[in-house]
Amino acid sequence: MKVCIYGAGAIGGLIGARLAATGNCAVSAVARGATLAALQQHGWRVLRDGELLQAPCAGASADPGTLGVQDIVVVAVKSQAMGAVADAIAPLIGPQTLVVPAMNGVPWWFAQGITCLGEAPLESVDPGGRIARAIPLEQVLGCVVYASASMPEPGLVAHKMGLGLVLGEPRGGDSARLRDLVALLNAAGFEARASAAVRQDIWYKLWGNMTMNPISAITGATIDRILDDDLVRDFCSLAMAEAALIGERIGCAVAQSPEDRHAVTRQLGAFKSSMLQDVEAQRSIELDAIVGAVLEIAHRLDMRVPNISALMGITRLFARSRQLYPA
Repeated sequence: MKVCIYGAGAIGGLIGARLAATGNCAVSAVARGATLAALQQHGWRVLRDGELLQAPCAGASADPGTLGVQDIVVVAVKSQAMGAVADAIAPLIGPQTLVVPAMNGVPWWFAQGITCLGEAPLESVDPGGRIARAIPLEQVLGCVVYASASMPEPGLVAHKMGLGLVLGEPRGGDSARLRDLVALLNAAGFEARASAAVRQDIWYKLWGNMTMNPISAITGATIDRILDDDLVRDFCSLAMAEAALIGERIGCAVAQSPEDRHAVTRQLGAFKSSMLQDVEAQRSIELDAIVGAVLEIAHRLDMRVPNISALMGITRLFARSRQLYPA
């Protein structure tokens, strides 16, 4: 089984290392710079509770053309990098290749098949349909990641918590290839499960982190401090209520209340969101996939969402002032 991890950051590195360690997969990587050099020298590495998991990397290159056609390509880049991935990924994809985007927020394929949203791609995450043209929907399996990891140094993943992966066919239902991928990941120690409605699973996770990510990025506050502030928590709840109404319109209803979800989030403790980590590292933020796409979907449905709109505008202004979002 040939697997390529496109984007060997924290999540990509975690998936790559665990798959490589099983011995069932030849796991290569598309990476750049210091991360590429570290993979070439040390292979895959994950540190958890003081123990190092290390496994050979079958090949690491900045050029996908040197790695050849793969059975599975796990794309684990920031959503704003997907346009560049679309331009370069073709050498990895054959007629039977599965592409698994292990990413935050709304993926480029999300609106395909939702009649009320029309046929045009979501401009917030796939301007002009560039990604959809490069990666056929028929070869995509949706993925939701429930894991927390960071990279204290290039090529070394520090795994904090979670091994959850939810996978599913973009159009819903079951398939042999879905079951096979879930089995492969579970054999690597993940807590993977197949979903008959992965679009709904994507929306549910987004519903929970759509507010926490940008607010933590703006304020520098950990999640516990956001939830401890009554005014901020109430604003989050109002924006979540708007997102839940959108979800109902697109077949992604949310059963929980915002307060129920806050209780779940609170269990993470003094947790830094991925967007806050990006701000601290002076990296561009995934604002379009996490908030912008939700706002675009609302506009297509002619829905007023003043709290989500305010969240997008304020975060965009903040990020532009730090040169972390395009002007």
